[in-house]
Amino acid sequence: MKKILLMITFLYSSFLIGQSGVSPDKVVTPPEKVVFTFQKEYPGKVPVWTLKYVGDDDDEIRYEAKFKTDKNTNALAIYDNLGVLKAFELQIPFSQLPQKAQTYLKKNYPASAIKESAVVVDDKNKTTYEVGIQKNAKFYDIVFDKNGGFDVIIEKD
Repeated sequence: MKKILLMITFLYSSFLIGQSGVSPDKVVTPPEKVVFTFQKEYPGKVPVWTLKYVGDDDDEIRYEAKFKTDKNTNALAIYDNLGVLKAFELQIPFSQLPQKAQTYLKKNYPASAIKESAVVVDDKNKTTYEVGIQKNAKFYDIVFDKNGGFDVIIEKD
C-alpha cells in the first residue's frame, strides 16, 4: 500500500510540475482567430508568437507576433484573444524619425546610447515613435508623438 501511495504521489507531482502556467515571453500557439487574422494581414510571413498579460490587473491577454518584413527589418503585431490588431510596430532607421525627435535625441543622448527605433500604430490609428536607449546599464523606451514631440520615458526590464 505504501508503494502505491508513493507512486501516486510521484505521478501527481509530475502533473503539477507540468502545469506551472504560461510565463511571459514564452513561445506559444495563439487561438485560431489570431493566427487567421495574422495570415490574412501578413501573408507568407513566419511569426514567433509570445504571450503577454496587460491591463490594470494583468487580466488581458495579448499575443505578439514577431516577424521580419524583409531580411533587415523587424516588425511586431499585437493582437487580443479575438484576433483584433491592437498595435503594429515597425523597426525604422534613426533618419526616419521626425526631425524634432532627432534633434531632442542628439541633444540629450550620445549616438552610442541609441539601440533601436520604431514607428508604432495602435488600434485607434494613433502613431507614435519609440526609441530604445541604454543608459547606466538600464534600457529605456523614449516615446515621441507623431510630430516628434517628446511624450514619455518608459523603463524596461
